[in-house]
Amino acid sequence: MKNLKNLLFLVIISLAMLSFSGILQDEWVVPDKYQNMKNPTDPEEDLSIGKSLYSKHCQSCHGKEGYGDGKKANEVEGDLGDFSSEEFQAQSDGALFYKTTFGREDMPEYTKKMPDDEDRWLIVNYMRTLAE
Repeated sequence: MKNLKNLLFLVIISLAMLSFSGILQDEWVVPDKYQNMKNPTDPEEDLSIGKSLYSKHCQSCHGKEGYGDGKKANEVEGDLGDFSSEEFQAQSDGALFYKTTFGREDMPEYTKKMPDDEDRWLIVNYMRTLAE
């Protein structure tokens, strides 16, 4: 009986630790180098290219309006975010560039699919237009 109580206690502790580890994984830490990086592109220029790149590479998961409701959204385990939200829009351009470039978990890395940094910066510019 004592072994059963000990086992039950260990199971409860393990589940509690797993639930807290999920919370910790949600924070996406962006290195200072990228956090402070300035966008070298003009947000008024080439917006149509940014929109086209977003449509091709991002829309299937993040949705047309950036609500995280794309046709592949249900296949993703993590939170896709809401690009129209104040919280999302408060991030620096460098942070968005970093996340778009390197990804994590279900978010793919785009250095091979889009090797030109300028393309990813243009997507950042387009994501800014999704603010509400």
